[in-house]
Amino acid sequence: MPTPPLRALIVDDEPLAIERMQTLCADLPDVELIGTASDGTAALYMVDRLSPDLILLDISMPDVDGMAVARDIARTWARENGLPPAIIFVTAFDGFAVEAFDLSAVDYLLKPVAAERLARAIDRVRERRAAYAAPDTGPSPYVSEFWVPNRNEMVRVAVGDIDRIDAERDYVRLHCAGRSFLLHHTMAGLEARLDPDLFIRLHRSVIVRRRMIRSLGHDRAGAWHAELADGSVVRIGRTFLSAAKDILRR
Repeated sequence: MPTPPLRALIVDDEPLAIERMQTLCADLPDVELIGTASDGTAALYMVDRLSPDLILLDISMPDVDGMAVARDIARTWARENGLPPAIIFVTAFDGFAVEAFDLSAVDYLLKPVAAERLARAIDRVRERRAAYAAPDTGPSPYVSEFWVPNRNEMVRVAVGDIDRIDAERDYVRLHCAGRSFLLHHTMAGLEARLDPDLFIRLHRSVIVRRRMIRSLGHDRAGAWHAELADGSVVRIGRTFLSAAKDILRR
């Protein structure tokens, strides 16, 4: 049975931006545009009346901005205990990304939006709705993805793709299949958000995926190290040595 199209609402205070999104949506067969709004107050009214599946939401708007709209929707659906409309922020500003994803936004697109970038975001909406409809196994306490700035867009980095994480001053560097991304985060905070069955901290500045560890060893002075699948060697800090040796006992 074919999947019904996503009923979408466009919210932006710039008429040309609305026209641009209407054009992009018209080329997506799985999106049905059900309305547009030019301010946050009108958006909340239309959400209440139309119950869209998807909101393409600008952030910078007079009076009630996009963030306020998203927070109001989150509060409403928390009370109703249902699946809220998926929110894709569409904005000219990249400084709201962290707050956007704290509000469980599906994606964060920077203007001007490319057609293929919007299509990927729509695919993510589909994935989220499918996960919601799947049998409930309980929410995981661990993060499944990060959103990191890369040039003029926010890039989704799935935790399943991360092999290694290195500390770099006030940032961490996520290494994924030959690519790397900088994320503003502390190592301790990041470690707490990662599944310990998948990741292990070997040093105050290094976290690795467990399956990346090829061998453990030590030198004559008793200093331990781990050799990784890519041939690199990580020194194991004393604080983290006991956890590392648990790998041998497992």
